[in-house]
Amino acid sequence: MTTQRKLLLLAPLAFVLSQAQARGVTPYLPLNLDPEVEREVERVLILGDKPVMTRPIPAAVVLDALPKACEVDAVLCNRVRRFLQHYMHNAGVEFASVEGAITSGSSNAVMPNQHGEAAQSSFQVAGAGYVQPSDYALVNVGGVAYEGRATATGSVISLGFDFAQLDLGFRDHWWSPMTDSSMLISTEAPTMPSITLSNYDPFTRFGLQYEIFLARMSYSNKIELTNGDLTSGNPKFAGLHVGIEPGNSGWSLAANRVLVFGGGAAGGQSISGILEAFFDPTRSQTTGFGTTADVVGKQEASVTSRMIFPGRVPFSVYFEFAGNDTAGGDRLLFSKTDLSAGIEFPRVGPFDITYEFSEWQPTWYVHGRSAVQTGYGDGITNDLLTIGNWFGDQRVFGDAVGGQSNMLRLGWEPEMGGLLEAQIRALVNNSFYSAIAYRHEYMGSLTYSYPWKGYVLGTEIDYGRDVYGAHYSRLAGFLRYGDALHSSSDYAEDSGDAERPNHAEIFVDAGVVANRVLADITTITPRVESGTAYAPHVAVGARRAFSEQQDLGVAVEADDIQGLSLISARIFDYRYRFNGPLALNLFGGAARYATATPAYGFYFGGGMQWRNILPHWDLGIDYRYAIKVDRERVLPTDPQGGYRPDAYYDISMATLYVSRKF
Repeated sequence: MTTQRKLLLLAPLAFVLSQAQARGVTPYLPLNLDPEVEREVERVLILGDKPVMTRPIPAAVVLDALPKACEVDAVLCNRVRRFLQHYMHNAGVEFASVEGAITSGSSNAVMPNQHGEAAQSSFQVAGAGYVQPSDYALVNVGGVAYEGRATATGSVISLGFDFAQLDLGFRDHWWSPMTDSSMLISTEAPTMPSITLSNYDPFTRFGLQYEIFLARMSYSNKIELTNGDLTSGNPKFAGLHVGIEPGNSGWSLAANRVLVFGGGAAGGQSISGILEAFFDPTRSQTTGFGTTADVVGKQEASVTSRMIFPGRVPFSVYFEFAGNDTAGGDRLLFSKTDLSAGIEFPRVGPFDITYEFSEWQPTWYVHGRSAVQTGYGDGITNDLLTIGNWFGDQRVFGDAVGGQSNMLRLGWEPEMGGLLEAQIRALVNNSFYSAIAYRHEYMGSLTYSYPWKGYVLGTEIDYGRDVYGAHYSRLAGFLRYGDALHSSSDYAEDSGDAERPNHAEIFVDAGVVANRVLADITTITPRVESGTAYAPHVAVGARRAFSEQQDLGVAVEADDIQGLSLISARIFDYRYRFNGPLALNLFGGAARYATATPAYGFYFGGGMQWRNILPHWDLGIDYRYAIKVDRERVLPTDPQGGYRPDAYYDISMATLYVSRKF
């Protein structure tokens, strides 16, 4: 490693060590184990203007968000504050949950994000307790058990400070703003033992946050070396997350990367070799850095964004763009991608509403060997369950099919008390990626929870059809320790509507786009450039100020490009307002091009706006460029040949538009 790179890596550490009066360690709230509490916390964080990018959520982060959330919903705030009291002692029980179920049907589908639990499991028991001998040391003992498996989830020793907390044990990781579909790592599989270093209190004016971990995966006897020989052992799973949350913007952006390596005779990587693989994935995929000891396994990466829009009806918009390969030899570009998007309304009268969408190309969580990369016959799994998005367990094991999922969740607090929540999921494994005749999958649940004598008592009905056409049903009853749904009458009249801050706006754009496409289909055929075409352009988005003259936001854009639709998620949208009517825009994100099979890639651009040409109306012009928008040539009608399976499209767009602000 070069001296310059070492200095870059050590600079953040030198900064944090210089901080004085640091707070101690924080416990974590349960993750996909105590739904009522987790729902309340998610809502508080949105109302408290705190965008969540990783989970489990530190209790200290929720505590910091409470004052602002209380100004909007004192009843909800009071409930969460009461729950957090469990963590305010030298020792105590954090949470406990007991569930029993009557099941039927021929499907035993893995239930999404439930640490590996399947539909025919007749019980689940989960809980955690803690002892905190010092502000800077914490011992958690926890676990989750269901039919067929028990894991020490939540058993963690934590040491350190707010700027550097070290966690040793069975700590969950979830690296996505999505609440239902995390691509890189989630709670779909049983928790792995790991070592994690992170900060829960952002530092610098950019609100820098980091998390790095090393975990041990389950034992596998299908680790394939670069020469084709098999070896057995425990592969390693490492990850690096870096995020920013500038000022009080309610907006956050993060980059994430995970790496599978080692196991049995595939071990021997040095720390410098692993860091090389993180910072130079293209070279590690093609040369293995030139030595056997530096051979690496599989990498995945993502860019995530979340924005909270305050006001009378607050909401949060979030995106995840992920890839499990590089595109065109460029280490900064993704291929074999996934694009996920979601929107959450935490408070629409007595309701809360969440909708999320994901679409992925093939090859996720499946990895064979190459001349310089170790292969893993059990896939990117722990105990043969996918480490990331739950779709990975809704297919024939080892089939790298692409597909699409949708999730809608509706919560309602009726006047009689308690919480009624309905959720439905739909998943499609696309037939053009696989010869297997998959069926459309549907999963639905209806849950009612009610506070009772310091506990939460409830029932849940689950019904679904899996990707093979088999059905399941579950009728469950549960009892959870804690009064997360209890409301004090003292706070009944204290909830109010939050005012929208200055320079927070929702906007709709409409205009015309001039566009050209450069198609690079194979390496043995010439690239083809289209002529210039003109078509309509529309966009909808939201932005808010984080300084006197600077705004941050997100948007979704729709264009007709050469007769095919292009949908773009503007993950990053920056605007600088000059003293006069002019404003400068810089933005970037991910684009979906509706070719014969969906193609995905990064796009970026910039432009100028003339603000308030009429009250609430802006006039703008911008240039956008989508680079190496990628798809695999899997159709019989696709041209074949060449050394790569991908087709690339470079799309140039110039747009003139008017913008209506609300």
